[in-house]
Amino acid sequence: MSARYTVGIDLGTSHTVVAYAPLAAAAGQTAIELLPIPQLVGPGEVADSALLPSVRYHPAPGELSAAQLQLPWPAPPDAQEPPDAPPAVLGRYAQALGAQVPGRLVASAKSWLSHAGVDRTAAILPWGAGDGVATVSPVQASASYLAHVRAAWNVRFADAPLEQQDIVLTVPASFDEGARALTLEAARRAGLPTLRLLEEPQAAFHDWLFRHRASLAAELEGARLVLVCDVGGGTTDLTLIQVEPGPQGLPQLTRIGVGEHLMLGGDNMDMALARLVEQRLGVSAPLPAARFAQLVQRCRLAKEQLLAPQAPDHATITLLGAGARLIGSAASATVTRTEVERLVVDGFLPEEGADVRPQRRRTGLVEWGLPYPADAAITRHVAEFLARHASAPDAVALPDTLLLNGGVFRAPALAQRLEHTLARWRGVPVRLLHNDAPDVAVARGAVAYALVRAARVPELGHGIGGGAARSYFLVLEGHSGPPRGICVLPRGTQEGVVVALREHTFALRLGQAVRFHLVSSLATTPWQAGDLVDLPDLEGAGAAGDARADAFARLPPLQTVLPLPPGQQRKDVHVQLTATMTEVGTLEMHCTRTEDAQQRWLLAFQLRTDVDTAAQPPATPVSHLRLPDAVALIEHIFGSSAHKPDAKEVRQLRTRLERLLGKREDWDVALLRALFDALWARARRRRRSAEHERTWFNLAGYCLRPGVGAPLDAWRVEQIWTLFAQGLQYASDSANWSEWWTLWRRAAAGLNQAQQLVLLEVLVGHLEAVASAPRGKSPLHGSYDDMVRLAASLEQVPIAHRIDVGHWLLERLQRPTESPQSWWAVGRVGARVPLYGSAHHVVPSDTAAAWLQVLLAQDWKTVEPAAFAAAQIARCSGDRARDVPESLRAEVIRRLVAAKAPPGWSAMVREAVQLDEADQRRSFGEALPPGLQLIAAPA
Repeated sequence: MSARYTVGIDLGTSHTVVAYAPLAAAAGQTAIELLPIPQLVGPGEVADSALLPSVRYHPAPGELSAAQLQLPWPAPPDAQEPPDAPPAVLGRYAQALGAQVPGRLVASAKSWLSHAGVDRTAAILPWGAGDGVATVSPVQASASYLAHVRAAWNVRFADAPLEQQDIVLTVPASFDEGARALTLEAARRAGLPTLRLLEEPQAAFHDWLFRHRASLAAELEGARLVLVCDVGGGTTDLTLIQVEPGPQGLPQLTRIGVGEHLMLGGDNMDMALARLVEQRLGVSAPLPAARFAQLVQRCRLAKEQLLAPQAPDHATITLLGAGARLIGSAASATVTRTEVERLVVDGFLPEEGADVRPQRRRTGLVEWGLPYPADAAITRHVAEFLARHASAPDAVALPDTLLLNGGVFRAPALAQRLEHTLARWRGVPVRLLHNDAPDVAVARGAVAYALVRAARVPELGHGIGGGAARSYFLVLEGHSGPPRGICVLPRGTQEGVVVALREHTFALRLGQAVRFHLVSSLATTPWQAGDLVDLPDLEGAGAAGDARADAFARLPPLQTVLPLPPGQQRKDVHVQLTATMTEVGTLEMHCTRTEDAQQRWLLAFQLRTDVDTAAQPPATPVSHLRLPDAVALIEHIFGSSAHKPDAKEVRQLRTRLERLLGKREDWDVALLRALFDALWARARRRRRSAEHERTWFNLAGYCLRPGVGAPLDAWRVEQIWTLFAQGLQYASDSANWSEWWTLWRRAAAGLNQAQQLVLLEVLVGHLEAVASAPRGKSPLHGSYDDMVRLAASLEQVPIAHRIDVGHWLLERLQRPTESPQSWWAVGRVGARVPLYGSAHHVVPSDTAAAWLQVLLAQDWKTVEPAAFAAAQIARCSGDRARDVPESLRAEVIRRLVAAKAPPGWSAMVREAVQLDEADQRRSFGEALPPGLQLIAAPA
């Protein structure tokens, strides 16, 4: 069936909205309507609303009957809900239930979609959920809202199924390619495989254009620069649109700037108010994460009430008790309109000069695992954004016209503050384009955009142009010095234009995986395809609050497997890369064979952490002038020549490598991986002698540490994992066992959960055997500390297993003969901030608090590892779902000061800070390679 309607879907952080228009209407006569979305508003009670709150409530078994959850349609077959999970409640009733029962509401899934610090396909929501609460991934939560919309549409338009219509789905302009691809995946799961993406600020402006199409020239007369400021529930999205005279009297509109991703919106305002109310409730300690989430929902309602026109002077916020004391333990606090205006308006939109920039701190606020900007002042971020797009240095591109969008601006005080601030910067008033419905403008604008593209709104011409909002660069590997990139798609490239790197050819192998690393930049620098640029500080670029105009943000790697024709041997082929900004709204790259342009392969973004990669030999970068000599030394020891080095030569390999290459502590990542590749190519010869095996384990692990952080590390870890099943050749040698466990500890960050579980299962058996056998009876006794450190370093295993490891260690530590290394291990297992794993595997805060009591009973002046372990477990993450109670943290700080521990230990307990190099080394167990940082996933 051909499409009968154009449909716009705004999958918002706070609400999901659907608008549509018939395609059969005469050009220029189309009216855009909103879809009334049936949803539960009470037990068994269904009502229509244009706004579907983007939340889902996970009821306990038996909490709600099937009759109470009945909708006007059966469960959508494409929802793909977790098996055996109770049916989720979506929309207004879910919102009401979440405000009453803590820990069961999934909210802000859209913010999680843009959070690259976690596996967004893992079931991690509700964040901080307790035992017995069903969890879903951010992708699945988003898919469930779209599946609900699809079901609602198909009931109303049974003869025109939604999946067969012309659909435009909106995303923040600041969403990177990973977040866009995950949004498309959510749509696919909801049964909507074919649609286009549109940036939300553009959609909001298209809505305004459509509503003023009859008088557009007059409405925009004199306008030269329009700022679209879209502040929703989870993001602040900024877009600059240039207005120029166009043909036939129509203004020509070009998007010339897009802001960086700012996880800053109504959610932040609600949390700020909740923290104020929390102090007034008289609670003896900060509320647990689930109860605080409940309080945030109530504060959101109070904020909207007190910032509305004709608002009351005050509002009372009541937090119900829990369990049997639902009413008796309720607590209330009153907030006034003046207080809310001061907190929200002055706090988030302060009246300051155009030269004031966001404050830079080492970390931003973390709440419920989401990393928010360090500075919540939206006006400062606007000033910085405008300064980046000014034509002269130290100037600010001051817009003369302003369009405000997003639910936040339903509050007149907030809209007026931003308007007045921009006017003060300019010295004259700005023209404010009236937005009659900020909650639904994006969905309506998505329909208007599609109608313009279909030439059904001649009054708007071609709508808004501008092409790609970012420049994209391929990271070049295999050279010394700082990283460099080659521009593969310049900013401003129009949709559908194929950009080919004809001056660069790559050799790839058929039948094996290939992976490319990309970065993007919002800078206004006029790069061209093929330009080579330096890529400064790739690890930190693109972080929240990064102020540099030339900041580069990492994207998920691109990968594919080039098919091998049946019966052919693996061989290398020469390819060129092409890049396109598709009509769907996403970056697409292909490899095209130089000898046959008909052979081309799509490169897909890798968005999961558990993708299996096919074996392929990585390219060895030349990172050191003496690298060939070093490889020759490795060949001398592990090569296939007739020469048989003696044990002394084997043992001296590391020393000889250091003489060639300098101290091994100074070997950078590129050199380390090149040495590993040389070792891996000769791995079979590690079995020649006990010294060969021991030396190979030592060097291979050292060169691969921490198992992530360099191109093709996933391939390297997959290859070395094949050795685990083979085990040791010289299992009677205690020193070989030590190097064996150290190898896996060093590579642990690159192992997936299934591999870490295999490791842990083997470790548990060996540890139990060593713990129960007389000392000295087994060669494993000498590697006990190494096994303990490895067990503590497995951050990907489920929480229950980590708790078991921690309890076992604490039980062992009751014995005076237990190694001090076990204190370090307890700290690593109970740490609030993982070194490489996702924080949904962090041990619960109540368990960590119990472990801290054991640590506090020790004399830290004599048992220093216990002090550092306590600092790790009491460390402030800023996420109340993870942090131990403040009173306990205060006691740890007091004890650290009394024990004269390094000041940095107390600082990490007092506030959320990054570890310095010494403490990172202590946490990890050894120094990381120069230039490589383990970026702990903040969630």
